[in-house]
Order: sequence, then structure tokens, then C-alpha cells
Amino acid sequence: MPLPLVRPGVVVEPDRPALLLDGEVLTFGQLEERVERLARVLVARGLRPGEPVAVMLGNRFEFLEVGLATARVGCRLLPLNWHLKTDEVAWILADAGARLLVVEADLLPVAGTALRDVPDCTLLVVGDRAGAGPHYEEALEGAGDTPVDPVARQGRPTPRYLFYTSGTTGRPRGVDREELPDPTSAVSAAVADMWGLGPDDVFLVSSPLYHAAGAYAFISLFAGSSVVVLPRFTGVACLAAVDRHRVTTGLMVPAHFIRILEVPEADRAAFDTSSLRLLLHSAAPCPVPVKHAILAALPSAEIWEFYGASEGGATRISPEEWQVRPGSVGRPWPGVTVTIRDDAGLELPAGQTGRIYLSAPQGRFRYHNDPAKTEEAWLDDAFTLGDVGHLDADGYLFITDRAADLVIRGGVNIYPAEIERVLHQHPDVVDCAVLGVPDARLGEVVVALVEVRRSVDPADLQAWCRRHLADFKCPARIELVAELPRDPSGKVRKRDLRDGLTMP
Repeated sequence: MPLPLVRPGVVVEPDRPALLLDGEVLTFGQLEERVERLARVLVARGLRPGEPVAVMLGNRFEFLEVGLATARVGCRLLPLNWHLKTDEVAWILADAGARLLVVEADLLPVAGTALRDVPDCTLLVVGDRAGAGPHYEEALEGAGDTPVDPVARQGRPTPRYLFYTSGTTGRPRGVDREELPDPTSAVSAAVADMWGLGPDDVFLVSSPLYHAAGAYAFISLFAGSSVVVLPRFTGVACLAAVDRHRVTTGLMVPAHFIRILEVPEADRAAFDTSSLRLLLHSAAPCPVPVKHAILAALPSAEIWEFYGASEGGATRISPEEWQVRPGSVGRPWPGVTVTIRDDAGLELPAGQTGRIYLSAPQGRFRYHNDPAKTEEAWLDDAFTLGDVGHLDADGYLFITDRAADLVIRGGVNIYPAEIERVLHQHPDVVDCAVLGVPDARLGEVVVALVEVRRSVDPADLQAWCRRHLADFKCPARIELVAELPRDPSGKVRKRDLRDGLTMP
């Protein structure tokens, strides 16, 4: 009998491992049973199609169960970053109109307090049964045997997300895609086919499941793949999981590559990574030296980069193409159109830098409760993420920078990503972040915060920049830091850095 979790036409035996985590295994049959019982719980609690179910969990099986159950009854999945504080959680729950929060017991001090401001949102607690509130396992045990009414059952195999953006320029906003006929099956099938995902694959979850990268775990299950969940990423833990479970596919960010490469080469050699066939990376630009190094460190894997966001996917580039065009994020996905436009919205020719606009074959989105931000993002049938870049003559996209990160020094535009690329090429630089700070005379000046492998004089780094960049682009100040603050997607939290910086 076909499993509703898996796309039509793909045969997966019920006793095949679906989820693996720290020695625990949940088979496809067991997962199907638990998802069906949770779907009954959602219906019994009065959840209706389209209503958000929030989940605030670490990387554990229940996160994926909740997502699959919301798909089954047509609710939207609202993932919450478990690092958020009480007022941030309360704001998102209230803004989204969440009806249920599934939360880890350890996070109750934050989530429980947040719910006081969201009276229409109920609670299910995962983990320690001593925690306050109705318990997740007890709800499943009491779900009964009555199938979900066919009218309530939506039958989708992958969730419809309500993602909240990272909020680097203010309050986070939900990205809500308009309803299409069976949208999740169509989009999931297209993504699975594009990357060749299938039942012979074992997918590794490296990022927090609440990040957009978690969607690939659902797509992998939909394709019939097993999914290995890392509770917490370290270079050694990743390599050990690949070796133990014969992982074939995964999605990472450049920060993950850096952590893998920091494992001494002799220690890396102790792990067999030859099962890897495909690694995807996104979320942040990958420094060219890091990309070269990870290609050499994991020779069995095709390491593809793609560009996109919660709002939609855009471009991808193979390792062979990247070797020819280092720094590019590739050509458009099937069905996607990429254009570069000036401030007036006029399309620019190849080689000219402007705002990047993307078509949306998977349907339009809106920013939840923010029509002004939605209108700002769209131009006719294309949208922008606020990124700046150019296309070359063959249609390959190069991202220059985020428009929000632009530094204007004395009226001249400076793109921090260009300076970051130069610093990354220094042999002693591990990572860096370049940003602008206010200056009374020039408006803004450039400051670089740099992680290094060993003691380096900042003056030497400034001299390096002067050898490779025009003087006006060179940082006015370089500070050495132990570690740059990053969000779980791998992006440097520049706003946090900017808040603490001033020029003397």
C-alpha cells in the first residue's frame, strides 16, 4: 500500500528508516502512524485549513512530524527560532494569528510567557512530561482511531510554510505564498527532480530545522529518502554522521564548510565520506578559497551552490561551472527568469550592476500584514530580495551585495561583499564582515571585523586590502574578533555588529 508521506510512483517499504537521530530510528511506517494521529489531534483541536501551527523545537523528530501533520490537514507550518526572546515570540505568534504552539519543555519559560499575550494560541509540550501544559505524546496516545474526515484532509505530503524573515532591517515579516492547486506537491516534485533526489538517498540535516533549509528534509522524505538529523552541527559530528549512515545528500551553508575544514586533515581522513554524491549550499556567499578547499576535501560530492530565499528559488551553479566562473551563483532554475534593473525599474544589459529581480513560477507571495513591504518587493510579475548584482553575457548571475548593506562614503557607493572577498583571500583570514559606520565628514566609512587563524597585525590586513582594492574601498579600521555572530542560516548578524561600532 503506498505511503501518503511519499510522492506517487515511489515505492518505500514501511520498515525502511525514515528518520535517524543519535541512534534513534523512526521507520516510514511508524512515521506515517504518528503523523496520522497528530493530524487527528489538530482537527480535534479545531484547527482549520490555512491556520498557522507554530513549532519551537530543536532538531528532533517531532518537528518533522508536526510539519507533515499540518500538510495533511491544510494548516500552515510556522517555524520559530528557539533563540528568540519572549517579546519576539509573542510578536510573531500574534502577527501570524497562530492557533497552536508545539514547544520543547526547556523553552517553556520563554514560550509560556509569550502566550500570555496571545490568548487564542494553545500549547503542546514536547520532552519532559513534568513540564506545564498538555503533553505531545499524551495527545498522540489519546488521538483515537477515527480517521480524519475526508473534507478536512488536504492530502498534501509536504507543508505549506509561513516563514518569518530574519528581520535584519526591523521586525521579522512572514512570507506567505498564495494558494495554488496542490502547490506543495508540484513544487516539491520539481525540486526533487531538479536535484535527482530519490529513495536511494540519505539526506543530512545540518542546519536548524526552523530555518528554510529544513524544507529540504520534507522534500527528501517526499522523494522517499531517509533523513539523518544532527541535533547540533560540528565538523566532527557531520563527518561522523556521513560515515555512519552513508549519507548521500545534504544542504549546508559556508559556515558549515569552514567548520569541516577546521577539523585537522588527519582527523578528517579517519571518516569515510565517499558516500556523498551531492551537497548543496546557499544562504550566504561562499568565499572562493573556502569553496576550493571544500571541493578538495570532499571529492566524491558534487557541490552545487544555489541562490534564493524564503520568497523563492532563483539560480544554481555546478562545481564545473563555478570553476570557470568563481563567485557566480549560476543561471536560473527551470522556469525562473532573472533580470537586472535600475532604480527606475528599467532592465539593464549584461555587465551592468543593478537590483536583481526574479520571476515566481511557484506563485506570488506577500509579506503577512505588510502590504507596503509586499508592494515594494514586486515589479509586475517579478520580485526582488533587495540584492544587487549583474549578469554576464552568458546569463550567469554575480551578486555584488545586499542593497541594505551598501556603504555610501562621500557620495560613492561601496559594496562590502567586494571587500570581504579580498579579505577572504588572505591566508590567515578565517572569516570577516565589512560594514559602514557613520562618519561626520564622509557620511559613512568602512570597518572590517575579522576572524584570523593566528596573530595578525591589522595594519598588515589593511596593506593587503590596499594592494587589491582602490583606496576609497579600503577599510578605515580593521578589528580582530574571536568569532563573528551568525544566525543559524550562516548569515553574519551585521545589525548586531553595527550597533556596537562607532568611529572615533
